[in-house]
Amino acid sequence: MPILQERQIMAQNFADELKKAMKRKGYKQIDVIELAAKNGHKLGKSQLSQYLSGKTEPRKDVRNMLAEILGISSDGIKGGHSCAKIEQNCQSAEESQLNQLQQQQQPQLTEAELSKTLKHRTFNKSTKLEHVLYDVRGPVVEEANRMEANGTHILKLNIGNPAPFGFRAPDEVIYDMQQQLIDCEGYSDSRGLFSARKAIMQYDQLKGIPGVQMEDIYTGNGVSELINLSMQALLDCGDEILIPSPDYPLWTACASLAGGTPVHYICDEKSHWYPDIADIRSKITPRTKAIVIINPNNPTGVLYSREVLEEIVKIAREFNLIIFADEIYDRLVMDGKKHISIASLAPDVFCVTFSGLSKSHMIAGFRIGWMSLSGDKSKARDYIMGLNMLSNMRLCSNVPAQSIIQTALGGYQSVEKYLEPGGRVYEQREYCYNALQEMDGVSVERPDAAFYMFVKLDPDRYNIHDDEQFALDLLRDQKLLIVHGKGFNWQTPGYFRVVYLPRLQTLRDAMSKLSNFLSYYRQ
Repeated sequence: MPILQERQIMAQNFADELKKAMKRKGYKQIDVIELAAKNGHKLGKSQLSQYLSGKTEPRKDVRNMLAEILGISSDGIKGGHSCAKIEQNCQSAEESQLNQLQQQQQPQLTEAELSKTLKHRTFNKSTKLEHVLYDVRGPVVEEANRMEANGTHILKLNIGNPAPFGFRAPDEVIYDMQQQLIDCEGYSDSRGLFSARKAIMQYDQLKGIPGVQMEDIYTGNGVSELINLSMQALLDCGDEILIPSPDYPLWTACASLAGGTPVHYICDEKSHWYPDIADIRSKITPRTKAIVIINPNNPTGVLYSREVLEEIVKIAREFNLIIFADEIYDRLVMDGKKHISIASLAPDVFCVTFSGLSKSHMIAGFRIGWMSLSGDKSKARDYIMGLNMLSNMRLCSNVPAQSIIQTALGGYQSVEKYLEPGGRVYEQREYCYNALQEMDGVSVERPDAAFYMFVKLDPDRYNIHDDEQFALDLLRDQKLLIVHGKGFNWQTPGYFRVVYLPRLQTLRDAMSKLSNFLSYYRQ
């Protein structure tokens, strides 16, 4: 067995045993963290979540500390090679039947006894959410909200929401929605309006994506809804899906929620944050069903080359994987570069391509996105039936937002003026990149697209060992809000994402605060 795979198994076994121990005690994550603090140990939420998700196994001293807190022998949560269930919530048919039999054998309670039994219960979140993290709006943001509620002004560089920074939707888009609003009162087809899907189909044709028909297109309340829908329809407990690291964390969260196992492949900072092809290959197992690519990438802002995309297609073809292509930023590319849809290079591979208008047309709040199915759909007939089932269950997506897709995708794209030299997005990127480059101990790859850059702090200079703590310290000290690297499932400490949507003056203020903070900060 490869060493890497062996380590993954040991980490997962440790996670299973840790969860059992916590369940016996009735502890939640926050209970363990607080008990650790009382015993003089620093245990972060993200750190504990990593152990519980099976992403990593702790050092011996941390394992002993957890054993002490849980009141058991350290051997009791040592991990190892026991045949543990991959997911606590996945029961075998035999287990399910046994539970049913046990329930049948239990004495029937009277109404009064039942009322007494249930009177003092509390309501906890589902165990399905134990490994679901979304730190783009996580604990650091909650602290920022608390500070704002107390009257503190927070400078926000944490989220790609254009509207608060003065970006407005094109006038033609707003006008068309107003004109059509009276006709949008009822449900649409569960996949979406005919006009919307026709426009998307034609857009896919222009992108070179082959074989997309009207029935292959699904509109959604943003791409986020469709990511969740596509994962729920595909993944069974134990199924693996390859997701980039760093990633847009919704992919990892939705895969986990669906019962699957996210397996993160590395994007190589030294190679312009391109996916590491060798690492992808090393992480494919018989359980691997699909691979996710985010292009242009969030959080790095990198645009993938044709050569990289062709290598990923080759892997998907060789191992019969579905390609999930998140291309929400495909119209936000700078420096004269052109986005290539990976589906256009894979006519024989089943692909699901995601895009939308939230970013390109500055209408994030309208919530409109779509996904298109292409390639060899014959091998995915049952999966497509699952997509149809889930799509029908939510009836339809936002109809007024669907009504503007045809207008938005046709003709002149006003967003282009933002992306040219002299345009807001271009000039803000240039300023932010140059300002970061000038700071001691700071490095960053120049982004090609989107609104983000992924910043690295010199580990020797700043000694960052807890990304979340760094983000909290920066927030409390300088009232500056960013997202730490682990929020994007990047495990190496000392990274964070900057959003360069604010106007230049605001960015100057933010960079000044950051530079000042880094001049004295050490962790």
